[in-house]
Amino acid sequence: MERKRKEAERDVERAGAEPVSPAGRLFREAHFNCYIVALLGLGAPVDVAAARAGLEATLVRHPRFCSVQVSDDVKKNAKPRWVRTTVNLDDHVIFPDLDPAATSADPDRALEDYVSSLSTRPMDHSRPLWEFHVIDFPTSEAAGAVAIRMHHSLGDGVSLISLLTACTRSAADPARLPALPSPPPPRRSAPPLSAGALALAAWAWSLVALAWNTLVDVALFVATSWFLRDAPTPFLGSPGVEFRRKRFLNCTLDLDDVKLVKNAMKCTVNDVLVGVTSAALSRYYFRKIGETSSDKRKTRKNIRMRSALLVNIRKTPGLHTLTQMMDPSKDNAVKWGNQIGYIVLPFHIAMHDDPLEYIRQGKKTADRKKRSLEAVFTYWSGNLVVKLLGIKPRLSAMACSLTPPCHPIVYIATSVYGHPHALTVHFQSYMNIMKLVLAVDDEQFPDSHQLLDDFAESLRLVRQAASERS
Repeated sequence: MERKRKEAERDVERAGAEPVSPAGRLFREAHFNCYIVALLGLGAPVDVAAARAGLEATLVRHPRFCSVQVSDDVKKNAKPRWVRTTVNLDDHVIFPDLDPAATSADPDRALEDYVSSLSTRPMDHSRPLWEFHVIDFPTSEAAGAVAIRMHHSLGDGVSLISLLTACTRSAADPARLPALPSPPPPRRSAPPLSAGALALAAWAWSLVALAWNTLVDVALFVATSWFLRDAPTPFLGSPGVEFRRKRFLNCTLDLDDVKLVKNAMKCTVNDVLVGVTSAALSRYYFRKIGETSSDKRKTRKNIRMRSALLVNIRKTPGLHTLTQMMDPSKDNAVKWGNQIGYIVLPFHIAMHDDPLEYIRQGKKTADRKKRSLEAVFTYWSGNLVVKLLGIKPRLSAMACSLTPPCHPIVYIATSVYGHPHALTVHFQSYMNIMKLVLAVDDEQFPDSHQLLDDFAESLRLVRQAASERS
């Protein structure tokens, strides 16, 4: 029976129909209708003919990007399916008609306003759920840009960012796929007996800590789902935030500054980013509530503010495998879709005389979350709830981006909208820069550019303190 079931599933896939995953179905819900927005800054003006040829050779051949979601309304509780269709590039490559006076007077603001306007424009679900918006005027950072909008049910950030890389080619050798760093060697599950009793005891204790931390995190996750709420802060989204316009802001940070702090504090890049985010949110928070004196700091020690941090729980597909997905003559077993869990990450909101204290607290929080299976639990429990009870939970989202070959990429700024959050933060490293992207509720954050500046200033202060310490 198992063999017949697998054969039936293969027959469905050969016919061009595949069930939408539970996470993909979640991203279709009215209060969690998530879209990805990726802004690609290009080193040269867009060559439309080359871009169309690149799309025809890559993205249009991908199973997800040439399919639509179809539900069989005749059946009760019918699940949506991916069904292949014909792609008309004229429906997906869009040339916005913008005011020449606005693009000349302040091109950066004109680009920001246009990309933000996409968060209020519906997408035609009778077509494959992706669009390329060609921006044909230069800005302060790029000679041209492409704004890509796609529905999050197409895939998660890891699968889509991997597909982006598979669609690009090396600048040194245009016929070759870009090289990626080798993955770290797998960790040994248990030390050998020759390692001694102390090593075995440490390994056993790590398992106990893993089990305990997971139990605590699961209990807090359930409590958060039912009654545990954060304290009111300027960052807490108000009802209906998922339907309001989002403004997408970005700035370029120096990755060397992040690495300098990492080396000085003996931590990871992600630890530094968690600490810098805490510092930036603290600066914004205390300025908004008007508390700046040392006396008032003491009255604000316990501020519960948490975020949903997305975690990839699968092995990243190889580039050659992803390239084969765009060749209809080849068959491969890559598992596509959304395979992401998340952890509830608390942020340290406080005022410190030493900026490096934010990094210490960020590392402490991150180290604690690394010793837990919370992300695995949220992924499998979310899928189980969707399968058994339908679409109920609300998760966070992650950004990603795609581009055809033949255009040099200056920067990548990715974000997401449609989820019930007032603030979403993304960090994307490319070459030797760190791109910070904020998606903010336009109504709730009228001073959103000040918040963006708080991140840059926090990194500057942390970097200065790390240099003095070194």
